[in-house]
Amino acid sequence: MTGARRYAWIAFWIISAHYLIGNFHRVCPAVVAPELISAFGISGASLGILASSYFFAYGAMQIPVGILADAWGVRRTVILFGGLTALGGVAFGLSPSFGWATAARILVGVGVSAFFVCAMKLFANWFKGSEYARISGLFLAFGGVGWLFATTPLAFVAQSLGWRAAFLFIGGIGIFLVVCTWFWLVERPGDEKDSQTKGPSASNPPASRGFRRSFLLVIRTWRFWVLVLWTFCINGIQFGFLGLWAGPYLMDSYGLSKPATGTVLSMVAFSMIFGAPLLGFLSDRVLASRKKVLMGGAAILSLCWAALIAFHGNLPYVVLCGVFFFMGLTSSAIGTIGVTAAKELFPNDIAGTAIGTMNVFPFIGGMIFQPVAGMILDRSGAAAPYPPAAYLPMIYLFLAAAVVAFLSSLFVKETFKR
Repeated sequence: MTGARRYAWIAFWIISAHYLIGNFHRVCPAVVAPELISAFGISGASLGILASSYFFAYGAMQIPVGILADAWGVRRTVILFGGLTALGGVAFGLSPSFGWATAARILVGVGVSAFFVCAMKLFANWFKGSEYARISGLFLAFGGVGWLFATTPLAFVAQSLGWRAAFLFIGGIGIFLVVCTWFWLVERPGDEKDSQTKGPSASNPPASRGFRRSFLLVIRTWRFWVLVLWTFCINGIQFGFLGLWAGPYLMDSYGLSKPATGTVLSMVAFSMIFGAPLLGFLSDRVLASRKKVLMGGAAILSLCWAALIAFHGNLPYVVLCGVFFFMGLTSSAIGTIGVTAAKELFPNDIAGTAIGTMNVFPFIGGMIFQPVAGMILDRSGAAAPYPPAAYLPMIYLFLAAAVVAFLSSLFVKETFKR
């Protein structure tokens, strides 16, 4: 391996490890939800606000982070935002109150907001165009690993050492990654000998006038808003249920232990790790279509919710694992197909603007669905742990969202080109 190639892979592993930590923080409340309710004496709606505060911060920072990465450079941006992520993780583990915990989670959301954008810029610097899709896919798989760590492993740590110790440990790992970034992440070929003293990036500062024209073209395209509605519903389900309420649902409705609940939730992580490449192959080589994959995914997701309603609290454990695998496949792994469709809807010179704009709406979905689901549970009149019947209206909400996603997919423009 040449020296430049070695630096490329060092950069890849460092930024991917940051992304893993970010995805862990994204979904970890699902497993420790009962502990958080007990520790802070909060309701389900308050827990939804606590968890969704991450998405408020993440979504709000998408465009500013892109500008900062262009103007200041990837390496410095990752160091700053990685430090904020680590600080937020430690603060969350030490939180004495609900307000403190919410502020800590906002800090985490701000910190992790930089990793995806910075990774895409970093890979463009270091890897050939013919490698970009493969490298990006491998990077996304690290998100699935982060999700996996937030299931059964987190459940075991929380059960044996307590949830606070788990977050302090994650914060410590974040500090270690910041140190690794400072000493070993090189931003682009040619910077190897000066990686620690390199100033702000001088490459292509953002042009506000060009961005304005591109942005207006994107938001004036009605087919774009069809994809926005699809991703809002699909990712609202992913973040609203799988990222928070799935854990309490499994423990309250099925009487599962925390490790057993973590195992079921880990099916979502496996669907992300193995499902994204599979769906990409299906879209590119088998169906030669983006639209068919989006339609089929929304239809399967709707059937999963219908099964949870029809057999509420009575699905066998193995079947339950299968249902959650397909829910993860059709609400998490399928997101790469939606992004691809948005990219192909526009010329290449404004595809980044389209993807960046679209990427705000999944987090808006998380902001809305998480607290709304908590409010629905609270309206049952019961306190946590909630009775199984309290979850039925919430499941109907997510079924309705899946149906809306399917209906919107019918109007998606086919963008696949042979």
